[in-house]
Amino acid sequence: MIIRRVQEQDFADWYRLRVVLWTEADTPQDEQEMREAMRSERMETFVAVTAEGAVVGFLEANIRPYADGCDTRDVGYIEGWYVEETFRKQGVGMALMETAEDWARSKGCREMGSDCLQDNEISLAAHLALGYEEKERLVHFGKRL
Repeated sequence: MIIRRVQEQDFADWYRLRVVLWTEADTPQDEQEMREAMRSERMETFVAVTAEGAVVGFLEANIRPYADGCDTRDVGYIEGWYVEETFRKQGVGMALMETAEDWARSKGCREMGSDCLQDNEISLAAHLALGYEEKERLVHFGKRL
């Protein structure tokens, strides 16, 4: 398995995997957001590619000015992380995460943050297995006016 920065040739596969992770992500604005991320100095996307050239996972990282649960400023942050089901539990997710952590470290970050929905047991278990600690739980409220 090769972990590398996303390239233009990966765009369709990256987009496909994003739609699986975020079902609401299938819009022109999402394509524009992805293109902007590819040009950004504060964002990076890594892909997991098989020896045959198939993109089977991705991780989008960002540098946020702060992150809930972190003590420092300019925190590396996992914005999205997905590995196709048939490639899970083979170290692919860990390799993506370690690559993102190395990238954040190279940008001067001393902490890495992430999040997941409270009912996403797979993501929660994966984060904990990689040494992440649950810092807090948050419930978001909204009211249509």
